[in-house]
Amino acid sequence: MSDTIEPISVRFPLVGEWCAVNTPGHKIPSHGTDQFGLRYAYDFLQIDWGEEKGLKFYKTSTFKSLLLGVKLKDTYCWSQPIYAPFDGEVIEAKDGMKERNPIHIVCNLSVLIKNTFFFRAESNEDLHPVLGNYIILKKCKDIYSLIAHARDGSIKVSAGEVVSEGQMLGEVGHSGNSTAPHLHFQLMDRPNLLEAKGLPCCFNNYKLYKQGEWVSIMNGIPGRRERIHA
Repeated sequence: MSDTIEPISVRFPLVGEWCAVNTPGHKIPSHGTDQFGLRYAYDFLQIDWGEEKGLKFYKTSTFKSLLLGVKLKDTYCWSQPIYAPFDGEVIEAKDGMKERNPIHIVCNLSVLIKNTFFFRAESNEDLHPVLGNYIILKKCKDIYSLIAHARDGSIKVSAGEVVSEGQMLGEVGHSGNSTAPHLHFQLMDRPNLLEAKGLPCCFNNYKLYKQGEWVSIMNGIPGRRERIHA
């Protein structure tokens, strides 16, 4: 991470083994743009660690996935719980967006292309097709978090609700601009995504699998494809 801004430490919003497929520990901006507060954003995915190459996020064969697609229930992290990264207030909580099931590369690419070339936004509400089902939390003045792509029907909180760190907020899903079930997580300086600037973020306590053993990490920034456990 090349930026000199001190990262804000929060609780890791998931439990179990995960890897970051997009992370500021690999490059900044992590998603290739500073728009929508994305500069330091993370994408977390569960994969088959037995596969030496690629990011196999499903339990079926690769041939079957290419031919017929993958059902959401056959992926590793779909419907895994998402937890509040800090004590705070729910600013927005949007649910009700259907997920593409099964997941197929052609369908996913068509959605991404459509949103890239025909998407226009004037408010957070207009971003719903891209974010999918999402939650915006306020930690304090000038620190907010975005949790995106949640499972349809899983969000358990509503705007104005006060939540505690570690409280279950919803479940990992495949809504919006998603190529596989995953969690998109970021910190930003305001709730309006059209104006937000990303804030650097680290996680206060997790474990890293390194040279055959789990090592405790405090206030760390996961690297790309690092095997982590929280």
